[in-house]
Amino acid sequence: MLRGFYTAASGMLAQQRRQETLSNNIANAQTPGYKQDQGTVKAFPELLIQRMESADVPVKHRVNFPVQQTIGSINTGVYIQEAVPDFSQGDLRETGVGTDMALVNGNMPDEDGSIFFTVQNQAGEQRYTRNGNFTVDGDGMLVTNQGFYVLDQAGNPISTDGLEFAVTEDGTLQMEGGDIPLGIAYSADANQLAKEGQGLYQLNENADELADARAMADVTYSVQQNYLEGSNVDSLQAMTDMMQAYRIFETNQQVLKAYDQSMEKAVNSIGRLS
Repeated sequence: MLRGFYTAASGMLAQQRRQETLSNNIANAQTPGYKQDQGTVKAFPELLIQRMESADVPVKHRVNFPVQQTIGSINTGVYIQEAVPDFSQGDLRETGVGTDMALVNGNMPDEDGSIFFTVQNQAGEQRYTRNGNFTVDGDGMLVTNQGFYVLDQAGNPISTDGLEFAVTEDGTLQMEGGDIPLGIAYSADANQLAKEGQGLYQLNENADELADARAMADVTYSVQQNYLEGSNVDSLQAMTDMMQAYRIFETNQQVLKAYDQSMEKAVNSIGRLS
């Protein structure tokens, strides 16, 4: 009976965390370049049930041997193993703002491959983003809306000197002072990236460094100026999934209450001395 408590409780916790993931997706439905998270539900390791008994051997001097008989396996519940980002392409939205840029995936030779802008976080470390909602700061540097420097192909912050520029489809800034290629990285397995917050991704531990997308002959992409890539969150589907998670949570809650009532009866009635 106690195992039933744990199974129902684990189901409630899994659905609660699933609700949190879905809520975060809905909250970022209007965030440019946001990639929705998908919670992966996994069962706890199964337990093998065996019956322990003994058998007598018909000999002169009685001998007793322990015997194990396999009954079967039982599952002990579920949990949310991790939240995996979905890197599918989001819809493009025209803004008319010259510093806005959208990455459009072309041919990706790897099933989980994707491309990213390269930026520099506050600690001076290289990070990756799909959010091309850029601007020019007071020093003429191209930065994200959070103030992170946008990097060029060589990994250096891009200075526009406050001049207007055009962006080619291969991601090159054209201005009076010369052309500057944007830093565009390619990941063969985007699942090796972890969300850091503020639209940034970082490499997981022991993950391979991202390659320069321009150096990959079989990678094709385009950069659209005056556009932003929208999030790939399907708000209606997310709301439906939230309702489903709520119903499953309620079902596990009712099961937990039933076990609690049974335990109460066992303690207060069956176990009472007459």
